[in-house]
Amino acid sequence: MIRLHLDAADLRRITLAPAPNALFETALSVRGLRTGTTAQGRARPAVDQWRRRVNGSLAERAGVLLDLVPRDGYLPDFLLQPSAGDFATAVDLAARTPSELLVKDLRIADSPGHDGGLVAPSQWSRELAAGSAAARHTLMDDLRRYYTSSIAPLWPQVRTDATADRVLRAEMLLRGGVDALLTTLSPTWLWDPPTLHLPSRSSHDIPLCGRGLLLMPSWFATGPMIMYRPEESTVLTYPMHLPDAPASPPEVLGPLLGRTRAAVLAGVRDPATTTALAERVGVSLAAASQHATVLRNAGLVRTTRIGIAVLHSLTPLGRALLDGEPPAPLG
Repeated sequence: MIRLHLDAADLRRITLAPAPNALFETALSVRGLRTGTTAQGRARPAVDQWRRRVNGSLAERAGVLLDLVPRDGYLPDFLLQPSAGDFATAVDLAARTPSELLVKDLRIADSPGHDGGLVAPSQWSRELAAGSAAARHTLMDDLRRYYTSSIAPLWPQVRTDATADRVLRAEMLLRGGVDALLTTLSPTWLWDPPTLHLPSRSSHDIPLCGRGLLLMPSWFATGPMIMYRPEESTVLTYPMHLPDAPASPPEVLGPLLGRTRAAVLAGVRDPATTTALAERVGVSLAAASQHATVLRNAGLVRTTRIGIAVLHSLTPLGRALLDGEPPAPLG
């Protein structure tokens, strides 16, 4: 169990990252392809679909990333660049990581107390940590090639899902404050003020010391991941909650007829919880939930579930129907 200890100053400095970190998502996707794991034992249809589409040529596409990404445990910290606003900037910052930090990150030498890094670094990893210009160029080239082939086509969907996740977190914060936000981050995490308990095979106590917490959503993460920064806020990466897959084939579109259901569809033009949706449309909570379920089963609405709370948003098909536009052709 990892225990993050937050004092009053930390609670005032909790922030949500504006988007997933593209460099870190790239590294996490490599791990996902290597292990085939899904988040917290739950099905994640979108991730599984992506894995089936790109799997089979990992060694060719990932290159030296396979030397840096272990199958489990911590990822090297330099593969998360929280201050970078885009992938290109993150790659540049990662390639300029000082050698002394890389030595600790990759466990090239004995570094007691350091939790991240590689157990058995390769010769290339040793050259990277030693400051080899050639090794750093190889890192940059392989990161760019893998990202272009495997992540870039997916990135618009990742950003869309992250926006829905961010709306959900904001909704929790508005309706229940910081306690609600931290309580609903993950069904397997426990917020017992002033400590956030995170499942882990290791046991650590991490006081945040008033520097706060940066919450980073991840499409590929399978559990909590922490980056401790001595002079800045600690980064906590959490698995974002992806939309549920439609439960029925297109034939279920028939039940969509009717003014109330059309109003419910229009009510999720901007993502909404069931409670907010009921308020927008002027129906009961039960009615809003029932209509949203029919729309989700028809593939017109996505539903993101977190505990007893849900967030509804339009699918491309739902938006096309609502806007009176023909859907994109299949295939």
